[in-house]
Amino acid sequence: MSKTPPSRAALRVSDLAQNTATAFEIVPDATQMTAIAQELDLTGLRKVRFVGEVQAEGRADWRLTAKLGATVVQPCGVTLAPVTTRIDVPVTRLFLRAWQEVDDEEIEMPEDDSVEALGMWIDPEAVMIEALSLEIPAYPRAADAELGQTVLAEPGVAPLTDEAMRPFAGLADLKAKLEGDKEG
Repeated sequence: MSKTPPSRAALRVSDLAQNTATAFEIVPDATQMTAIAQELDLTGLRKVRFVGEVQAEGRADWRLTAKLGATVVQPCGVTLAPVTTRIDVPVTRLFLRAWQEVDDEEIEMPEDDSVEALGMWIDPEAVMIEALSLEIPAYPRAADAELGQTVLAEPGVAPLTDEAMRPFAGLADLKAKLEGDKEG
């Protein structure tokens, strides 16, 4: 275990008070936001703020509770136009001293993904970046973006469209035609 903190915001567990919460506030500067944006493959990142506290949970464990706020800019998944998304979410992590790592190659994800192993440091900055990466929209879409329709078929074969896939699509036209025949 390294005696060097993993980031400027990292808290040494042995220095934390057992009977009071330790507050933190992380507001990255422009250089840090640029680095985080590059790491998360974002076009832009602004108004990032991560505020919370770390407090003892029992005799040996620690709980981090915080609120993450950020504005991310990403390319639209359809048009590549910039899409701005505001993220405001609560973040909770429970750091357990009695954490048991599983060495099995194929394991299921645990139900509670907010539990982590307790090491020498609790790094709110790393938690902030992880939480931000989990909240970024996977497929951002601009308000006016429409996913068009691709129609492919072999020569001489009628293409199968979305409209043709609807089995009752022509019934309304047929009903109107039949009603028109009855009247006329």
